[in-house]
Amino acid sequence: MAIARSTDYRRIATEEGWITPEMMRMYLRILETKSIVDPGFYSLWGFFGTSQSERARLLFERIQDIGERRIADMEAAGIDMQLLMLTSPGVQIFDPETATALSISTNDTVAQAIRDRPDRYAGLAAIPPHAPQAAAKELERAVRQLGLKGGLINSHTQGTYLDDPHYWDIFAAAEALDVPIYLHPNTPPPQMIEPFLSRTLDAAIYGFAVETGLHALRLIVSGLFDRFPRLQIVLGHLGEGLPYWLSRVDFMHGGIVRANRSPGVRALQRRPSDYLRENFHYTTSGMAWEPPISYVQRVIGHDRVLYAMDYPYQYVPEEVAAMDALPLDAMQKRAFFQTNAERLFRL
Repeated sequence: MAIARSTDYRRIATEEGWITPEMMRMYLRILETKSIVDPGFYSLWGFFGTSQSERARLLFERIQDIGERRIADMEAAGIDMQLLMLTSPGVQIFDPETATALSISTNDTVAQAIRDRPDRYAGLAAIPPHAPQAAAKELERAVRQLGLKGGLINSHTQGTYLDDPHYWDIFAAAEALDVPIYLHPNTPPPQMIEPFLSRTLDAAIYGFAVETGLHALRLIVSGLFDRFPRLQIVLGHLGEGLPYWLSRVDFMHGGIVRANRSPGVRALQRRPSDYLRENFHYTTSGMAWEPPISYVQRVIGHDRVLYAMDYPYQYVPEEVAAMDALPLDAMQKRAFFQTNAERLFRL
């Protein structure tokens, strides 16, 4: 199926990875020195950073390019704009001071790429969650001064999760700035990953969804959205499986609360499914398949589902034609590809 070159909507891809050559060199140095304890990092970047396979080499080249090669790939696929985000695990594997400095430098770099091609790129800010006050400050600088469109957090940070109020300065800043936080996957942390590794299930095939879906549920159950009711979180991969669990999560959460089963689970102002419908948006990254897309649109709402490709991890130009063929009316299709992203990210 040919990709239409002229449509009445712009195709905006909203989960598109990149990394600076500087940070890639730092990743490669970690692989050489084994200087951190993170089996998931070594599994993921041990492959994409050092394998000579065609898949790994192409990704290694593409992910460091936010210039003409990337735009040529966008042209080939029929993508009008990419929302750039620092690939997993981003700055979060480094110590807080280094992570803060890298957040600033990478945000400056992506902002310059956007200034060079504002017709093709927008971006999210990298922030260091393990330095919450610095993260909030950098999010504000990136949004107000650099024009970035929200924050990017690659799920857990060295095994810690953002449901701890210690981190909530970040969410206070996002709500005050009225920008979303994209909760992008990370490989499972050391305390979780072992059963995944022997079958290479730790990354996009399954581990990403398990770990990030867990993180999102922790945020809901913590009462985060009762404290910050206007906060918006974005999940990729059609919600990491959570839209399929709406009824069961409501039922089981209610039972835990009524039984006073755990001090970590208290009554919320709304049902968990309400937060998933009202405080989350969902992108299709890596999930270019009509049945689950249509399902999430039906149970969550057409206004909260956005197109994404997951470039360069899943660069499949032909998927764009398949997405053009989704059973949507003209207004729904324009919302899916364009206006939902424009509204959420203020493009």
